[in-house]
Amino acid sequence: MKVIINGIDGAMGTILAGIIEKTEDMELVAGVTPTGFDGAYLTMADYQGPADMVIDFSHHEGTKALVDYCVERNLPVVLCTTGQTEEEMEQITKASKKIPIFKSANMSVGVALTARLVKEVAAKFPGADIEIVETHHTRKVDAPSGTALMLADAAKEARPELHYNLGRSGNCKREPDEIGINAVRRGNVVGTHEVMFGTANQTITITHEAHDRALFADGAVDAARFLMGKPAGLYNMEDLLND
Repeated sequence: MKVIINGIDGAMGTILAGIIEKTEDMELVAGVTPTGFDGAYLTMADYQGPADMVIDFSHHEGTKALVDYCVERNLPVVLCTTGQTEEEMEQITKASKKIPIFKSANMSVGVALTARLVKEVAAKFPGADIEIVETHHTRKVDAPSGTALMLADAAKEARPELHYNLGRSGNCKREPDEIGINAVRRGNVVGTHEVMFGTANQTITITHEAHDRALFADGAVDAARFLMGKPAGLYNMEDLLND
């Protein structure tokens, strides 16, 4: 599989490049970044050589250029970038009518399994209070994390009446059908997500803790393998788990 990495100069792009170089069935044929890092191409359009797959660890503002390139070249793409606007998500959905696209708020298979557990517990305890606390390194820009929202969405699938309270503050009594989501930023934490279900008699806490950023690159590689040969469509970790 010949792979293009978009955002090769970032922390995740660098890790992914190292993994691909050691993977027998994959070959890194091009890296793209607007900084021109280490001989990389400045834009996606600058590379027109052979390729089977694009893996994106860049920035959501480049969504349109990325999906346009992949549609034009009929290339599957694994979107590991998060934080897309509503307009950018529409661009992704439109492109997925023509090419296979893999999109997940978190590329960890472990997080995908965690989301399954969250959905199951939410269904079994319909009256439980649900609180989510996510912790990341001080350099993370978005809050709450895309993964925290992904886990909240999993609970909401089981309990559609739920609504989100982001960063509760002030004099505000907790409402029965809310999910509290709070973000902590400290040190060099890769990513920890805790989902707490509390009833009058017991508490269930589901925790996923990432120890190394390489797990997200590993997930991207798994997603790329999954996507090869798939028809046009928008796929996610749930599809990978069910494959």
